[in-house]
Amino acid sequence: MIIRIVKLHFKAEELEDFKSYFESIAPQIRKFEGCHHLELLQQVDMPEMIYTYSYWEDEDALERYRYSELFKTFWAVAKSKFAGKPEAWSLNKIAVVEG
Repeated sequence: MIIRIVKLHFKAEELEDFKSYFESIAPQIRKFEGCHHLELLQQVDMPEMIYTYSYWEDEDALERYRYSELFKTFWAVAKSKFAGKPEAWSLNKIAVVEG
């Protein structure tokens, strides 16, 4: 299982439009083969900083998504609204701590 975190810095005036767009396309991303989870997170102290948090079956599934028409469409819309360069991390879960 791969956990993918992507940090996106949006122009303040584009933020609500992006969030609406994400809500419309998220069901398609969630149905993409190999996607097990997808969330959109917003930084508390900098609301224009948005993060996607997703779980993928493996690196191959993530790569298939990244080269898909669905991703190309999503990325073109998102990219037009950026105020800064995106950052991304792919991680392996190594421990779960339960309270």
